[in-house]
Amino acid sequence: MNSADIALAVFTACNSVRVFAYLPQLMKIGRDTEGAIAISYSTWGMFSLSHMSTVAYAIMVVQDWKMACVFAANTLCCSAILALTAYKRRDAKRRHGCSVRVSRSSWLLRGGPPSARFAALRVVATLATTVAVL
Repeated sequence: MNSADIALAVFTACNSVRVFAYLPQLMKIGRDTEGAIAISYSTWGMFSLSHMSTVAYAIMVVQDWKMACVFAANTLCCSAILALTAYKRRDAKRRHGCSVRVSRSSWLLRGGPPSARFAALRVVATLATTVAVL
């Protein structure tokens, strides 16, 4: 087995297992009751588009159907995240009677939900630690 074969094996293994890495994200979105405001449409849309382009490359350029299938699965998972986020945002808007963004800004005026306040504190602490190390 030469280095190219090893690289291909690692690439295939990582990208095959990555399909399962989407499950925790999907589960968190599914449990979210406030419109999945932490999920970025642009980020997950770009991931999905990137995976679709890799499927096209795998089929049209290298004729590698295994690679195409792996990236098609990644595309489906990213699309599922986008679809579930859209559903959760519509549901939150229906339940709260306003857009998720307005709801989020009202949280910010009140100091945010408890989980957001603690998350903000963790971010500030991490940034302070990073700056102190530099």
